[in-house]
Amino acid sequence: MRGLIQSISAILMNGQIAGFLTGRIYTGKSKTFCVPGMNCYSCPGAVGSCPIGALQAVVGSLKYSYSLYIMGFIMMIGSLSGRFVCGWICPFGLFQDVLSKIPSPKWKLPKWTAYLKYVSLLMVVIGPLIIVNKIGMGTPVFCKWICPVGTIEGGVPLTIMQPALRAQFGFLFGWKMMIAVLVIIMSVVSYRPFCKVLCPLGLILGWFNRISIIKLHVNHENCTSCGLCEKACPIELNPVEETTSIECIRCMKCKNACCNGSIELSMK
Repeated sequence: MRGLIQSISAILMNGQIAGFLTGRIYTGKSKTFCVPGMNCYSCPGAVGSCPIGALQAVVGSLKYSYSLYIMGFIMMIGSLSGRFVCGWICPFGLFQDVLSKIPSPKWKLPKWTAYLKYVSLLMVVIGPLIIVNKIGMGTPVFCKWICPVGTIEGGVPLTIMQPALRAQFGFLFGWKMMIAVLVIIMSVVSYRPFCKVLCPLGLILGWFNRISIIKLHVNHENCTSCGLCEKACPIELNPVEETTSIECIRCMKCKNACCNGSIELSMK
């Protein structure tokens, strides 16, 4: 069921098929609205904007302001369901899930790498304020120099369809491709490395896991501490103790693994 919902969400967010055929970015009215997940504006099929990309664009404008709409949208999604979006709706989350199914030795990332998401968030909200071009516009530091979502969803399809873009390859494209390839390889050997290490949107939504309306609830009276939920958690959490962890993407694998129904998704 989760895979089906992820696939439908990815198709709906990238339903502009003509964009993939022509190699051109859709610029219709729907692009003024954000989608609930990491899905690059520059993807030829994208029908909405990425909230992180949109936030950087506003911060980097000549007015140096923050969009109440974008922040309100992110806070609304977080307050409603926390990182449920990451586990069930985000297209790039689906991309990593598919790669993780490729048979290979699996690695556990060091716990400290989770704090690198804070560096990503600083790039998003502060980078455009301190790194500006000649006319005073801020540089979208995270999108331009780090984000593999834009490279994979936008950069690769556009350069395949537009020879003129391939003629402009330089250091920046090579650097972004190196990060994208690294994320792809790591997604094969480690579950969702981008979500765990780099995603600023996941970090913000994760802050709402503790207070969101929809959350995971553990019935400790029924729990036998069998450990099945912990073994099933792809994020390497102990769901009995960490259902509100910032890292929990609410994929529900712990709930499915529980042998006596002690874990449930509720509005308690």
